[in-house]
Amino acid sequence: MSNTTNFKILLVDDEPDILEFLSYNLKKEGYTTFTAATGRQALEVAKKQLPHLIILDVMMPDLDGIETCREIRSIDELKNVLVAFLTARGEDYSQIAGFDAGADDYIAKPIKPRVFISRVKALLRRIGDQDEDKSGILELGDLKIDRERYVIYYKNEALQAPKKEFELLALLAGKPGKVFTRDEIMKTVWGDEVVVGDRTIDVHIRKLREKMDDRFIKTVKGVGYKFDF
Repeated sequence: MSNTTNFKILLVDDEPDILEFLSYNLKKEGYTTFTAATGRQALEVAKKQLPHLIILDVMMPDLDGIETCREIRSIDELKNVLVAFLTARGEDYSQIAGFDAGADDYIAKPIKPRVFISRVKALLRRIGDQDEDKSGILELGDLKIDRERYVIYYKNEALQAPKKEFELLALLAGKPGKVFTRDEIMKTVWGDEVVVGDRTIDVHIRKLREKMDDRFIKTVKGVGYKFDF
């Protein structure tokens, strides 16, 4: 994966203290940062700098984060940029609206530096993962997924998992931090021709959690699931 110095991150918030705090912590890790105080300013900076990741506050004057995200997704050169929202805890309604607008993830306030950097790294890891052979071995901490042999190893111990459980885990773990909606999971793992309900997905998630540390697979209320490690 590329060195952190190759990644450009745009921070968008109308509070100067938050911009300074986030920028300081990212620069310590070697990232190049740009800042904007409004949605419209963010669009101008993004078109000029073409960042790899944009971190947007939801509540802003001018254009709010949701509207800004929609604008970003309508611009050809920015439609594939990663977008994460900053949001106060418990704002489920804004999370659902944000994912509908094209967001890749949410980062909750108040922000702890170590958690923030971890989330940023997980998001940017997707860029490096795009060029990897998806049929090979995926290693995430104590977890190893062998896509060719359909085998899951956790703490060097092989786990028995039916095909659909394996495919579900491989989907989530293939893009750490990305929230997969229930519709995405159904279409990718079960296909359009097979009708399954939310209960089927929930049962498979529960079984996977029972087989390994349940901290890996997180529920995003009202949206779906994501993998963190």
